[in-house]
Amino acid sequence: MRGTPHAAQRCLAVPCTIGRGCGVHERSAAAAQEEAMPDTAARVNHRWLLTARPQGAARENDFTWEEVSVDDLADGQVLVRIVYLSLDPTNRVWMNEADSYLPAVPLGTVMRGTGLGVVEESRHPGFAAGDLVQGLLGWQRYHVSDGRGLTRITPLPVPLTAYLGLLGHIGLTAYFGLLDIGKPVAGETLVVSAAAGAVGSLVGQIGKLKGCRVIGVAGSEDKCRWMRDDLGFDSVINYRIENIPEALRRHCPEGIDIYFDNVGGKILEAALDHLALRARIVACGMISQYNGSEAPGGPANLTRLIVHRARMEGFLCYDYADRAMEAFTELAQWMLLGKLHYRVDVVEGLENAPKALNRLFEGTNTGKLLVRVSEEPNFPPQAEAYTSKYLN
Repeated sequence: MRGTPHAAQRCLAVPCTIGRGCGVHERSAAAAQEEAMPDTAARVNHRWLLTARPQGAARENDFTWEEVSVDDLADGQVLVRIVYLSLDPTNRVWMNEADSYLPAVPLGTVMRGTGLGVVEESRHPGFAAGDLVQGLLGWQRYHVSDGRGLTRITPLPVPLTAYLGLLGHIGLTAYFGLLDIGKPVAGETLVVSAAAGAVGSLVGQIGKLKGCRVIGVAGSEDKCRWMRDDLGFDSVINYRIENIPEALRRHCPEGIDIYFDNVGGKILEAALDHLALRARIVACGMISQYNGSEAPGGPANLTRLIVHRARMEGFLCYDYADRAMEAFTELAQWMLLGKLHYRVDVVEGLENAPKALNRLFEGTNTGKLLVRVSEEPNFPPQAEAYTSKYLN
C-alpha cells in the first residue's frame, strides 16, 4: 500500500580511516558482538520503495512503505542496521527516468540513498559485528550486502553524523571542488550559492582559510546571520529580499574570481555577468532545476565566459575517491582546531524521509540534512568526553 507508514519504528562510500588504531573507540570483540546481535525474530525491515516517477517535487505517494522480515544471512553476507540516512539533492535526480551519473532507480525497488550503519551480523570475512560502515544503504532500516560498496569506518572522536557531512561525501565535494577546480588564491573574491547548506557552508569556510574574501548567498536572515557571525563570511546576500545583480555589483566591485555554484538558474546568470578576468566557476549542483517538469532554460549570457576568459567546470566527488584521505586529514585537523564548523539538521524517523527531502528544495534546512533511522551504537565515555572537548 502507498502512503504513510503505520506503527513505524523509530554516498558515497569512501574510505575514512583517519586515526586508525587510535584506541579511542576500541572495545572487545565479544562486547561488540553481544551489543550488535538482537533477537533474529524481532528483525523487521521498514523501507521505502520508489513506485512512481515524480512530476515536479517528490511526493509521499511516489513511494510505497513496506515492512518485510529480514532473512537469515548466507555465507559471504553482512547485515547492516542503518543509523543515519543522508538526504541530498541527487536523491531527486535518481528518481527520474533518465540515467544520470548512476542509473535511475528502478520502480518497485528500495529508494537509493547514502547511509551510515552498524554491522549487526556478519558471515563475511571482511566485516565483524559492531563495525561502522558507510555506503549506498538505501531508504530502509536494514541492508543485506555481499560487502561490495561497503566501507568500514575506523571511528574518530567526532559525532557519527560527521561521517555523512564533513568527513563524508559532503566534505570531499567542498574540499576538492574549491581547491582542485576553483584553485583559490589569497585575496581573491569567492561567491558561494546555497552557502548555508551542507556543501556551501564548508566551501565558504575553506575559502576563508585560504585567504579569500567570501560572499555567501542564502535564503533567510537567520542563515545569513549564521554565515556572517559564526562562520566568518565577509558579506552575505539574502536572495529572497535582495536584487542579486545589484548585490553582487555592490559586494564584488572588482568582479568574482571564483563562483561556487550549487543552484544554477538566475543566480548563476547573475554571477556570469559579474566575473573577473580568468574567473573560475565550479559547477557543483543545479538544485533550482531538479524539480522542474519542463526542460529549464539555459543562462542567456554564457558569452561572458569568452569575454572574461573564464572557465566553468563540473565534477563529482566520486572523481576524488582515491584522494579521500588527503581531504579528510586536513578537514579533521581544521575541525579539531576549531577552524571549521558544521551543522547537521536531523529529522527523526525513516517514515519522514520523503517529506523531509523537499526541505532541501524549499531552503528550510541549515547544514547537512539527515534522517535518524535507528539508535546510535554506544561509545566509551572517554571518547564522548574527547569529542565534547573539541566540538562543544
